Amino acid sequence: MDLPATRHSILEAVRSGDATVRRDGYGTMVAVYWKPVYKYLRLKWNLAEEEAKDATQDFFARAIEKRFFDAYDPGKARFRTFLRVCLDRFLANERKASTRLKRGGGQTIVPLDFENAEGELRQHDIAVAPDLDDYFHAEWIRSLCALAVDDLREEYRQAGKKQELRVFERYDLEAPAEGMAITYGDVARECGVAVSDVTNYLFAARRAFRRLLLERLRSVCGDAREFEAEARHLLRGGLR
Repeated sequence: MDLPATRHSILEAVRSGDATVRRDGYGTMVAVYWKPVYKYLRLKWNLAEEEAKDATQDFFARAIEKRFFDAYDPGKARFRTFLRVCLDRFLANERKASTRLKRGGGQTIVPLDFENAEGELRQHDIAVAPDLDDYFHAEWIRSLCALAVDDLREEYRQAGKKQELRVFERYDLEAPAEGMAITYGDVARECGVAVSDVTNYLFAARRAFRRLLLERLRSVCGDAREFEAEARHLLRGGLR
């Protein structure tokens, strides 16, 4: 399997002795995990919207303060599983202590678009609880993919590949009208390029996206073995 070079590990950063490095690491971790955490709290713990918002922010703030993840051992579990166990323990302790989660009680490390997360959540049938392990995993992958798309946009912006990016967005990211299927020819006409250009642009953009996604994935895995297992899962799932 063709894997990318090592990206700086978030797990190394959050366990750093340097407070600035540690805070930056947590900021990156929150960007990956906050939405799966929020949705998991809404579904498993049946928290109302405002409670889930507060609990999400307070969980990560408490994780920084108490250095929850210093105890992580990649030989025992995947990090996403360890984080979810920490989350369940945090909520159980809060309820046991009858502690009221207050908005703003913790530090907001990165802006969190809770309205967007709630809109995505409403697309699913909340009344029927899914397998929450699988659900958390799927939401985690969704977050990684969204961040990899942001990385691709920034990479293409810096390279001046505006047209190439637009072709990728139009064909791979934008949903076609209901009952309609978009073709390479449609994209070529809309973007003012040849059909052969669409083929080449999509091939290059998908390779770049795959590379960036795997780099994101590597940074949140505990070790090489976990990364390779997670990468194979993504590739089997149809990642171009």
